[in-house]
Amino acid sequence: MPASPSTARAINDRLALRLLQREGPLTAGQLKQLTGLSRPTVADLVERLAVAGLIEVAGESGEQRRGPNAKLYGIVADRAQLAALDVRTEGVSVVVSDLLGRVLAESSAPIAGDVGTGPAVEQAVALVERVAKEAGADRLHTVGIGAPGLIDPATGELRSSTGLPEWHRRLVAALQERLPEARVHVENETNLAALAEQRDGVAQDRDTFVLLWLGHGTGAAVVLDGSLRRGASGGTGEIGFLPVPGTAGLPSATGCEGGFHSLAGSAAIAELAGEYGVVAEAGEHAPAAAGLVAAGTAAFLDALADRLAVGVSSVVAVLDPGCVVLGGEVGQAGGADLARRVEERVRRMSPLPTEVRSSALGGAAVLRGALLTARDRAQDDLFSPPER
Repeated sequence: MPASPSTARAINDRLALRLLQREGPLTAGQLKQLTGLSRPTVADLVERLAVAGLIEVAGESGEQRRGPNAKLYGIVADRAQLAALDVRTEGVSVVVSDLLGRVLAESSAPIAGDVGTGPAVEQAVALVERVAKEAGADRLHTVGIGAPGLIDPATGELRSSTGLPEWHRRLVAALQERLPEARVHVENETNLAALAEQRDGVAQDRDTFVLLWLGHGTGAAVVLDGSLRRGASGGTGEIGFLPVPGTAGLPSATGCEGGFHSLAGSAAIAELAGEYGVVAEAGEHAPAAAGLVAAGTAAFLDALADRLAVGVSSVVAVLDPGCVVLGGEVGQAGGADLARRVEERVRRMSPLPTEVRSSALGGAAVLRGALLTARDRAQDDLFSPPER
């Protein structure tokens, strides 16, 4: 059944806008060539998008020819301002960008563990408002949030999780209340890191892969055939709860101690480093663990690779992803050296060929993924211009 005229217009408009976002300003002739649409159809959509305030003349092509040069059309970048948040146990990072993803302002702030829920929420919201003001964003169109924990697939809300601060859940509602015109979306931090690695990092050539998050805690994101898989309850990739050998016990429904987290979380890495005489900045958080890995001896990296291979080989046996990315601050700090060690061990443990790569984005992948998600959602909303 052929598409209706209005549906066809919407499809063509969206295609043209995506091309302008990816390629930058284009002439009507270039849009015709790239879309395969007729000249009258392109002329109509250019007029329609300009009237809707989505594109504008951004210059001239500069081509040498008779008559005036062709006009270049580009997306109106300041049509919408976006915010992205990386919410961690110990603080929040915020970035504000325009519709094309160009960063306008950014900042981070620690939030002490002994701060109450109300004050912690107020600190985080105040940071968002301050960064938005610095960016000159009077009104945020979309806010993307990356946070640890499970996202309810039915409601899209962050579920209550043992061991995570209550202010994480309260923050989403507080932002929606203080920014009533903004569209606020929350996603698991590891899922956002995988999205960023697929779009801008080391997994750009992969439609199927698993990202193993190695930071303060552990987690995994599963991308199969180009789609992120969340599971029936939103818990796909909760690898910290995976029962593994080498721990003192078994994990429980209320805590992952005894699971893979006990082998690969930041506190476990710090303890392992001490056994091998590796000394760096003390602390149980991801940056401290990453410093230990970066300063690690060959013997320490071998021992860490032994641990990581247990989790990776379990994922490989179930999913056969062909590629595993060691993400987070620890994965990036280990670099190709740690990735090679893990790959060698997985090769001995599994008959399924698996490439192990080190993250290109590290801990910054969460914020990048949150920004990409906010931009995609804003464009989905704005790139549907009203019918004429």
